Amino acid sequence: MNKEYERRDHRRNGTSKRYRVRYDRIAAAVLVLIVLIVIPASCMKSCKEGKKNSKKKSSDSASDSDNSNTTNNGSGSTIIDNLVISDDTNSLLSSSDLTAASDYAFRTETYSSTDLSCGSLILVNQSNQYTFPEADTTPVTLYDNIKTDYYSVSDYVMRLDSDVVNQLNSMMEAFYNVSGNTDIMIIGGFRTLEDQKDKYNSGNSKYKGGYSDYHSARSFDMGIFPKDGSSHGFYSPTGIYAWIDEHAADYGFVVRYPEGKEYFTGDIPRSQTYRYVGVPHAKYIRDNNLCLEEYILNIKAYNNSNPLEIQVDSKLYHVYYTPASAGGSTEVPVPVSKTYTVSGNNSDGFIVTVSVI
Repeated sequence: MNKEYERRDHRRNGTSKRYRVRYDRIAAAVLVLIVLIVIPASCMKSCKEGKKNSKKKSSDSASDSDNSNTTNNGSGSTIIDNLVISDDTNSLLSSSDLTAASDYAFRTETYSSTDLSCGSLILVNQSNQYTFPEADTTPVTLYDNIKTDYYSVSDYVMRLDSDVVNQLNSMMEAFYNVSGNTDIMIIGGFRTLEDQKDKYNSGNSKYKGGYSDYHSARSFDMGIFPKDGSSHGFYSPTGIYAWIDEHAADYGFVVRYPEGKEYFTGDIPRSQTYRYVGVPHAKYIRDNNLCLEEYILNIKAYNNSNPLEIQVDSKLYHVYYTPASAGGSTEVPVPVSKTYTVSGNNSDGFIVTVSVI
C-alpha cells in the first residue's frame, strides 16, 4: 500500500512539475509580447515628438527668416522709385513704420469737373488750358505782403497766391540769414487772361491766353538787382545765389522749365522761373531730376492701394492718383484719420497727398 501511494505521489508530483514548467513558459511568452508591444509604441511616440520638434524648429526658422527679410526691407530706400537719399534719412523710417503707415481706412469725397483745375499740382501749358476757377487761388498783392528786408518786387500790382507768398517769404528770409544779401527781386507773377492775350498778341509770349503757367498764381520770375547799381539781370544759380536753387524744394518750389526737359515742357530752359507745388512733390521732383510734366505723368501709376511714398526728414507722405470720371463727378478715396490735400491736375484726374507720419 505504501508503495502504491508512493507511485501515485510520484506521478502527481511529476505532473505538477510539468504543469509548472508550462506556466513558466507561458509567463515568459506573455512577457515577450508585452515587450514587443511597449517598445514600438515608445518608438512611435518618440518619432511623433521628433517630427513635432522638427516642425517647430522649421517654423521658428521660417519666422526668423521672415523677421530677417522685414529688417532687410526696412534698411532700403524709404523713398520709392530709386530716389537717392542719405543714410541719415534711411534711419528715420523702420519697416514697422512702413507697415503701420499703409494701414489706414478710406472714405470717398465727390469732386466736380471744375475741381480738376484747382490745386497746387495743376498743369498749365500749351496742351492744358486754365479756366480760372474761383475756388483755386487767392492772389494777393506781393508788395503789401513781402518782407522788404529780404527781397524786393518790381512793381506795386504784381500778385501771387497767398500760400505761395508765405513760402516765398520764408525762403527769402532763410537766404538772407545765410548770406545777408537782399539783391533778389521778383519781376513776374500772376497773369490774368487779358494780360496773357496782350503779351501773346504783342509777340512777348508764345502762349495764348489761358495756356500760360503764370495764370496759376504759383509761378514767378526772379532777377538779381544789386543795391550798388552794378550789373543785373535774370536770376541764375551762381555764387551765393546758388543757395536758393539748392534749397527751393525745402519750401515747395521747383524750377518750372529746367534744362534738358524742353521735350516735356515745350519751352526753353529758364533758371529764373520757379513754381510752387508743395514740399513733398518739390523734393521728389528735384531728387529724381524731373520736370512738372514728367511728375504729373508718373503719378498716374499710383493709387490709394499702391501709393508713392515720399520721405521728407521725419515725415512720410503717400501720393496717389484717381482718374476723373467721364460723368462729371468723381469719387476720390481719401483717408479717414489722416491729414490730406486733393489737387486736380487740370487734365484728367486728381492727386491726393496724405501726411502719414
